[in-house]
Amino acid sequence: MGGMNKKLRIAAAQFSPVYLDIDKTVEKACAIIEDAANKGVKFVVFPEVFVSGYPDWTWLIPNSKGSELNELYMKLLENSISIPDRYTDALCSVAKKHSIYVVIGVNERNVEKSNTTIFNSMLYISDKGKVMGVHRKLIPTGGERLIWGQGDGSTLHCFETEIGRLGGLICWENFMPLARNAMYEKGIQLYCAPTWDKSPKWLLGVQWFAKEGGAFVISVCQALRKDDVPEDLEFRHLYPKDRDWINIGNSCIINPKGDIIAGPLEKEEGLLLADIDLSEIVQSKRLFDVTGHYSRPDVFEYGVNR
Repeated sequence: MGGMNKKLRIAAAQFSPVYLDIDKTVEKACAIIEDAANKGVKFVVFPEVFVSGYPDWTWLIPNSKGSELNELYMKLLENSISIPDRYTDALCSVAKKHSIYVVIGVNERNVEKSNTTIFNSMLYISDKGKVMGVHRKLIPTGGERLIWGQGDGSTLHCFETEIGRLGGLICWENFMPLARNAMYEKGIQLYCAPTWDKSPKWLLGVQWFAKEGGAFVISVCQALRKDDVPEDLEFRHLYPKDRDWINIGNSCIINPKGDIIAGPLEKEEGLLLADIDLSEIVQSKRLFDVTGHYSRPDVFEYGVNR
């Protein structure tokens, strides 16, 4: 398996977007990528739908408020990425300039069809500045289903690269055992878990995923204040008056034994760095290899409809 003797520095980019402003958010992302590369990082992961913000209003505004929801949806669509477009070109350019792999959460238009459905997607960019692929979230959770379409099995990617096998799942689709198994079957080594969940139970979950899959897990969330939401967006005023943080972040990086080796980072923006050695994956899988000597294909069958 490639990359097993690699030592490298990886990072979780816990930042807020410039909310519903794609130009400024992509500009900010490019500056963060450059800063990460200057710190020796070879692989950086951004939060769920960093471009251009998590639609938290879906948990605050009832579906009966159609005119408000329509206006917000149109604004989100206007600030969503099309792949490819000038925004992906900008992200690819900075990745190439600094020879760094990038995974970034985006709101993505369905340009292949109507161009008006949005997917919650994870964009993979190589250190050569090429789009390796896109993963679309399989199933949005709860109120998110009023915002995003459902992805399919064709985007369950795991990429062989010079720094190891990259893959991942978005937020609560990580709680789907068969989706995780799709990653494990591909021999994932660097497991990206961009999320909006900052809860203690989420942190327990990602520790388990690292132990279960024998992989390094990068769990990364936005650190978003109420003041980061523009005044003219009315849903901002639906939060309690004394609430400062909409999301406190709690990003972390976990080793294949399930130990947190960086973070959690709470109530601040920043790059969370970890120096890792992929040989730890072999050590963790000596006793438990979920899709290797522990898989029992004579007992269980598994498949993905791609």
